[in-house]
Amino acid sequence: MGNPLTALTLEQLRTRTSAKWRVHPPDVLPLWVAEMDVPLADAIVDVVTTTMRNGDTGYPAGTAYAEALADFAAARWGWRFEVEATSNVPDVMRGIVAVLGLLTGPGDAVVLNTPVYHPFYRYLAHMDRRIVEAPMGSDHRIDLATLEAALAEAAAGAGRCALLLCNPHNPTGTVHTRAELAAVGELAAAAGARVVVDEIHAPLVYPPAVHVPYLSLDVGARAFALLSASKGWNLAGLKAAVAVAGPDAVEELAQIPAEVSHGSSHIGVIAHVAALRGGGPWLDELLAALDANRLLLGELLAARLPEVRYVEPAGTYLAWLDCSAIGLGEDPAEAFLERGRVALSSGPAFGTGGGGHARLNFATSPEILAEAVARMAASV
Repeated sequence: MGNPLTALTLEQLRTRTSAKWRVHPPDVLPLWVAEMDVPLADAIVDVVTTTMRNGDTGYPAGTAYAEALADFAAARWGWRFEVEATSNVPDVMRGIVAVLGLLTGPGDAVVLNTPVYHPFYRYLAHMDRRIVEAPMGSDHRIDLATLEAALAEAAAGAGRCALLLCNPHNPTGTVHTRAELAAVGELAAAAGARVVVDEIHAPLVYPPAVHVPYLSLDVGARAFALLSASKGWNLAGLKAAVAVAGPDAVEELAQIPAEVSHGSSHIGVIAHVAALRGGGPWLDELLAALDANRLLLGELLAARLPEVRYVEPAGTYLAWLDCSAIGLGEDPAEAFLERGRVALSSGPAFGTGGGGHARLNFATSPEILAEAVARMAASV
């Protein structure tokens, strides 16, 4: 199959009409939003093409997605869940909203380990939830003492509270260990906080790190996880995801309105099932290519921007760059865009700990990555 990241030229990529390639002018190299510069796996293209030719474009039905995901999870992570403990949801973020709607009410607190995926802030504000931040340590790992204090603050008062956890973590690429997750679960239980876990990047973990599904642990019995094939196989435009309940939370999951489960795209479900069932070899090629790129990025930064602090992510294809030492202010992404014509994600948008940082998407060709770093260096 070869390297999926080198299969398309920049000229071919610029014909795409997705947000990554249309938000900025054509002279900008877009390394911001979480889309990958790859062709799709043949297994996905074949089944979606056949489905379209058959006119099979109605409403989704059945449990094929949950069944495929359960088999994939068992094979990759040694964790199998019951299909009866799942619900299809339109995507991971709206699944999180649906689950948090079961566990909390307006005015209740939700704890976030910051910096964290920035749409969490907008959705929680729209839900009228109170955000309590628990900043991660300088090593990009969860600070348990800080988390304990944040959970205590969230639990204060008469309302309910929840912890919204990212595993693997976006934007740092941290892959939480089994011990860390168990400790987090114990702290949440002690504070009476329910745990909801975003595991959308779970297929994208580099050895020797290992993805540990939160629900595979004893502390996950009353928790919920949201999973999808969208990030691993570049299917963000084909909406579908699965909410999984821990064994003691299944009855609660059944309370999600049927309209939520009907919100998945039928074509999306078909594509995601094809990815999970037949896209394993393609994913392995992708992971090898991404692994090479995360190492290459470190070499490029060391040579051209040595003052930028970069910790190789153990998962995702996102690099969290500490640019505070190069004098570009609170939001270095602005300078890189204006001076270097490279689009990165704005660090401050990810909450406390994001100032002076930018997030870079390295799921592109080595040539584009090298050109981007050269432009960034020239802009300083």
